Amino acid sequence: MKSLMTATCLAAVAALLPVAASAQTSRPGTTFYGTLGYDDSAFSHINLGSIQGRLGARFGHYFGVEGELAAGVKDDKISVAGVQAKIKQDSQEAIYGVGFLPLSENFDLLARLGYGHTSGTGPTLGLASAVDGESWNYGVGAQYSFDGKNGVRLDCAREAFQRRSVESANVWSLAYVRRF
Repeated sequence: MKSLMTATCLAAVAALLPVAASAQTSRPGTTFYGTLGYDDSAFSHINLGSIQGRLGARFGHYFGVEGELAAGVKDDKISVAGVQAKIKQDSQEAIYGVGFLPLSENFDLLARLGYGHTSGTGPTLGLASAVDGESWNYGVGAQYSFDGKNGVRLDCAREAFQRRSVESANVWSLAYVRRF
């Protein structure tokens, strides 16, 4: 499955390259950015949190790509047959195509579409076991730049997992943004 994810990510980047090349005519140069923040993943019965980092490239005003990595820092507990069981997100990685809508020099709305992989631990028949899932991710957000280099970003996304044994999640994130 990871090879499928890698192939999908490479295909997404290849598909965005012609779009990125045409976007360069509207704004010369490519800008790079990174974010560091916290995300909250809400499933129907559990709520997990992680520290999240992104690296991205923005081609002109409107298009970009970004990679995302996260490591779990907030666990949750559920009751399984009357016994408390701990659910934990270990890691998450994803790649996105990003569309930007600049509303002013310092404020952008954005939309993201991507593919990700999440791993964690959870109970299976009363024992802890690994839980992995691939997901199609989509969402919207906004970012504000204080001085052209530093800013904040708020996102909400839906992680639609492909396996029925892993339920989809709503993810909210708040991050510091740094342009390079």
